Parts: sequence; structure tokens; C-alpha cells
Amino acid sequence: MTHDRPETLAEAPLGRESAYPDRYDPALLYPIARAANRAPLGIREDALPFDGEDEWHAFEVSWLTPRGKPVVGVARFRLPADSPNLIESKSWKLYLNSFNQTSFASREEVIATLEKDLAAAAGAPASVELFGVDDQALATQRLPGDCIDELDVAIDAYTPDPALLAVGEEIVEETLHSHLLKSNCPVTGQPDWGSVLIRYRGPRLDREGLLKYLVSYRQHQDFHEHCVEHIFTDLMARARPERLLVLARYVRRGGLDISPWRATSGERPPEPLRLARQ
Repeated sequence: MTHDRPETLAEAPLGRESAYPDRYDPALLYPIARAANRAPLGIREDALPFDGEDEWHAFEVSWLTPRGKPVVGVARFRLPADSPNLIESKSWKLYLNSFNQTSFASREEVIATLEKDLAAAAGAPASVELFGVDDQALATQRLPGDCIDELDVAIDAYTPDPALLAVGEEIVEETLHSHLLKSNCPVTGQPDWGSVLIRYRGPRLDREGLLKYLVSYRQHQDFHEHCVEHIFTDLMARARPERLLVLARYVRRGGLDISPWRATSGERPPEPLRLARQ
């Protein structure tokens, strides 16, 4: 499989020797307009068909006290789906690394700095929580609902194919999940592994078709956030549910995991929900 770096990433700092910092530098954050990836899906920025957030965990967060002693923690970030920009994950890692040899007066100053810089890059308010490494809030959970991964299906489609989705006539309310989601990073071409949860009310989804559809992302190259939006828009178009939540929990890579969710108005994801692979 060939990997082509998108034009929107031409100036991204990943892989440049000068980009690896030893002092705080908010300019390392690399925002990318969401609109370019949403347009092919028919998503208008002035009339988003979903609510949602991008939730991140950073497991390699450290800074210095005024006396030079290191502090370590785990950060949880949330960016709203209606922010004009997402933030490229490798630049996010470089930005967090720039805290390593930087002194801050308090945890509150660290949080305020993160919120200010992330909001400036995303173009919308960002929320930040800092946890100790043993905090119970970070305990792993299991996805609710029925896992469809053991279905005995033959699969030969590995690029997104919404025609695989089918529904019956019965109206149901159910929660399904799969751990077989895989897409590829548009920056490096490396695999992004994940789990996906689908909660809906509407015509019953054919489970075999749904599993084939989710696996069809296996050779797809896109950001986590836009994969979730792709799944959401395909399900809305093909299944026409009354209510829908699509949540992906991607596996940690480089000390970061990303968990975007998109939903019809009023739907919210279950919380807290950090999986073992994260």
C-alpha cells in the first residue's frame, strides 16, 4: 500500500530535527481545518448533522516545579466537534514534550496554559483535566452492549463501502460494538487500531453487514475524527435511525489516544470509558 502525505500536512513538524523541543513552545501545535475532510461527506460547517467531542488522553505529561523537581501526570482533553480545526496528533505530542523542562508554579498554571494553547489552535474552547498516574478515574472499562466480532462472515472489502449496511423492518433500541476497527494514519501511513460503539434507535441493523462495513475501513487513510464522522453519516443515510451515537476508542500510540464521538442531538456517550488497549 502506498502512502501519500496530504497537502494539508505539508508544513507539519513531524520528523524535522528542529521540531523536538526542550522548552515550552505553543507554536508546535499544528491545526488542520475540518472542513476539507467533511466536504466529501456532504457535511456543512454551518449546519453540522451531529453533536460531539474529540476526547484525548495523554500519558506522557511532565513539567518542572519552580525548584526543578519533575511532576508527571495523565491529561484528558476535550475539543468540541464544532471547532473549526482539529489538531494533528504528532504535533500535539511535540507540544506536550515542550513542557518537560519548563517550570510552572502549579498544576493550575499547567491546566490554564494547556486550555489557552489548545483553544487557540482548535478555534474553540478546550477543557483539560490532570490526573495522578494511579487515579481511579483512569481505570479501564469494557464497552457496553453486544460485541459482533465473533460473527462468522466472509470479508473482501477493505475500503469504506456503505452498501454493506442493511436494515430490517423491526424498530429496536440497542448497543453494538466491535474491536476490529482499523484505519491508517494520513501523516505516516501507520495503522490506527480501535474499538467502535454504535448505539441507536431505529430499524434493526443487519449485524453481519455492519461488521463487514466496519472492517472495510482497514485500508482507509484518514484522521480518527473523520473516520467517526464517515461512519456516522453512512449510518444516518443507510439506516435512518431516530437516534444514533458513534464512539471510537482508538489504541494509544506515542503516549496519546483519541476517542471521538458523534451523535444526534441529545445523545451522550457513556462515561468514564477507557479501554484496556488505551
